Amino acid sequence: MNTVNWGIIGCGDVAEIKSGPAFQKVKNSKLIAVMRRNAEKAKDFAKRHQVPFWYNSVDELLNNPTINAVYIATPPSTHLEMVKKCLLVKKFVYLEKPMTLNFSEAEELDEIVTKNDKVVIAHYRRRLPAFEKVKELLDSNSIGKIVFADIQILQSKNNNIIAKTETNWRLKPEISGGGYFHDIAPHQIDLMYHYFGEIKSAKGYATSLTNTNVDDIVNGIIEFKNGIQFRGIWNFNAAEKDIKDECKVYGEKGTITFSFYNEKVFLSTDEHEEVFNFTNPKHIQQPMIAQTVNYFLGTDKNPCSIKEGLTVIKIMELFTK
Repeated sequence: MNTVNWGIIGCGDVAEIKSGPAFQKVKNSKLIAVMRRNAEKAKDFAKRHQVPFWYNSVDELLNNPTINAVYIATPPSTHLEMVKKCLLVKKFVYLEKPMTLNFSEAEELDEIVTKNDKVVIAHYRRRLPAFEKVKELLDSNSIGKIVFADIQILQSKNNNIIAKTETNWRLKPEISGGGYFHDIAPHQIDLMYHYFGEIKSAKGYATSLTNTNVDDIVNGIIEFKNGIQFRGIWNFNAAEKDIKDECKVYGEKGTITFSFYNEKVFLSTDEHEEVFNFTNPKHIQQPMIAQTVNYFLGTDKNPCSIKEGLTVIKIMELFTK
């Protein structure tokens, strides 16, 4: 296997810019086919992105012998079923977050993945330059021993950080798992896990103020095994003037502050103030896809494993249930 030949299941809004074109730009990677239930839309995507094959059937895509890896970009309700189909025909998998609809499905997926299977969870923010810089600052002891981290994601009903789709399936828990929190919180929780390591305990509270049957305010607390504390609040009913997107990590010597949707990192200590500026790639998942390709080819480690995705889903469920 010298090249990863991709098929995409679910070539919708996320695949349009965030991920899809990156499969054609990464070294040793080719996008061979796309699939969408709407045949005309699948055909249109393939034509605009110069993809050789398009299908409106998952099975037809998986029967293409050239394809050896699949990107699953469907809503979470179909993730478990799609991964099962891919593993059955020995395809490697790059799986959108959240990895499954709920923790029970995540446990089932974890149990069926063998040592010969290769599955990567698309927690792609790990590989973006600003977040890599945060990890570098933490690992280099720039603010001393870490004490705690605080996240505040405050968005109005007209939030601008949730991907727009033709139908707002993210507010249908039977499809998304639980609303806007389930769509974006995997990014934030995964980064905390990536930065601070194994988790000792987690607890949270969630409520809905708008009677939408999904939680629009979620408050969570984590104690990591190394003693670091975490608290986070997600509110999707904030006033426009209160919109906020911030994580602040407190150490004994200072703080590191950053946003999840901007590209600046702020370092502040008693002796030093510094701002680091970054520019994300046009196709924001490209760095993660590049490492995934290398992992599939056997030249790099798994950038985000099933076990790591399972931990994120578990924390989300502890916060909301």
